[in-house]
Amino acid sequence: MAGSQRTSGHREVLYVIVCGSPLARHVGRLVDLAQQDGWEVCVVATPDGAKFVDRSALIRQTGHPVRTHYKNPGDPDVLPPADAMIVCPATVNTVNKWAAGIADTLALGLLVEAQGKGVPIVAVPYTNAAMAAHPAFRAGVARLAEWGITVLFGDHVVALHPPGTGEQHLHAFPWQMPLAALLAGSRRAA
Repeated sequence: MAGSQRTSGHREVLYVIVCGSPLARHVGRLVDLAQQDGWEVCVVATPDGAKFVDRSALIRQTGHPVRTHYKNPGDPDVLPPADAMIVCPATVNTVNKWAAGIADTLALGLLVEAQGKGVPIVAVPYTNAAMAAHPAFRAGVARLAEWGITVLFGDHVVALHPPGTGEQHLHAFPWQMPLAALLAGSRRAA
């Protein structure tokens, strides 16, 4: 899948879904890695995720607008359809809503629909230890994984940090891991 050409000769399209976390400030790193791997990348941010990203830089980097809200009825789609999605960082809020089937933001609507269409999705929750301990979050992570979503979560990905210290751990985030998981998942499906 990664880096491959569709039958029409176009690069495959990867949606990077960004949620409201300080980690979102660095999502350009994931975009860069995906582009190096041959993907055409589009960024979709939750409303809170949009507070963290540099929209202008991402537009220059991807050549696409950063979408946050549903389009108006009758407006054309400005992004090509996704062949795969990575949700990174995935917040507790997004994981819980997604696992409940709530589609009250464009990002969630795209995820719920893509899941129903069988689009490969990798989710990378990034949160602190206190929020990750909530039973609804743990159940949501498990439910998404049961439904075929590749969920990268746990100390083997990023160790949970104490509340209020997330910014101190941003440098250690393994940006290449979601792309590797997406590629591994496509090999299993082939």
